[in-house]
Amino acid sequence: MEELTVSRWRKYGKDRLYVSTLGGVRVGWHDLLTDETSVEATADRNAVMAAIVHWRENASPTAEKIVVTQREAVPPAAEPALGDPLTAIKPHEPTAMDVETASTSTESTAPQTSPPSCHDPAAAVEDWEDLALRRAGAEAREQAVALRQAAPVKTFLARVLRVHTDERAWRIGADGEEKVARQLAIPIERDPRWRVIHAIPVGDRGSDIDHLVIGPGGVYSLNAKHHPDAKVWVGGNTVMVNGQRQPYIRNSRHEAERASKLLAAATGQPVVVTGVLVIVGADDLVIKQAPDDVHVVNRMRLGKWLQARPDALDETTIEAVFQAARRSTTWRPQTQNATQPKS
Repeated sequence: MEELTVSRWRKYGKDRLYVSTLGGVRVGWHDLLTDETSVEATADRNAVMAAIVHWRENASPTAEKIVVTQREAVPPAAEPALGDPLTAIKPHEPTAMDVETASTSTESTAPQTSPPSCHDPAAAVEDWEDLALRRAGAEAREQAVALRQAAPVKTFLARVLRVHTDERAWRIGADGEEKVARQLAIPIERDPRWRVIHAIPVGDRGSDIDHLVIGPGGVYSLNAKHHPDAKVWVGGNTVMVNGQRQPYIRNSRHEAERASKLLAAATGQPVVVTGVLVIVGADDLVIKQAPDDVHVVNRMRLGKWLQARPDALDETTIEAVFQAARRSTTWRPQTQNATQPKS
């Protein structure tokens, strides 16, 4: 495993160490009050344990974050001695009610092997991609790259002449999703209970969810719309961008409803997902009347907006939903409604 960071988090009556890769992928945690430790199934257990031991032995009382290098880590064979609080560490066995946490900066498309869902003991083991490791804008960026590679000269000339093409639309969209991801890092840094998954492919018709945010304030599907220097006007279900009507509210509503159904099916419990339209790069955003069931938020206000959400979910529910959401199989069930519009 690469070098790890150990960050201390003290809020809401908890005092925990969160262990992550330098890329930001969370691989485990240790509670300093209860000595409970969780190591993600996809992580190197010994490396995570070594990082925690290194922090306990070397961090100053005021240290909030340290980096543990390979040289500093204890050898894999060096298990904690009997009586050490870390002997209570057990490898994390992911179920639908017990999830791994992950950040958002590393993309992986390698299939993973998943245990059966806890509400369906007879379910067969299946291959799945860990969506928690996907980068923001991954789906849009792939589309832009494919179009550029298919017509490199045409793409180059279009950029020089500033012609609006499908390649440009996908590229600008990916840029917007990356900007939103950076804003989402704010609530996550301040409260690790928040989780985010980016670029979730849904169904088999090219639809995707730009960002799914899960935390104490609820579950939100974020639809990022990047309109550099544009004027955006919102009136109920109507969104106008430079005077042109856009179906953003309808799409965001459909996206949230679809996510709610798929997550409920995966977890075996009701999951309320709220749609959020995130406006990126606009020169002017006027909300004359907010939609009834979709929030419209300027990208620069997104972090504070999420932090202001009243607590609605406990940690058990947050982890259950995250565990289901990170599995690619959750979003591509065998039976799908082919008449649903592309979001």
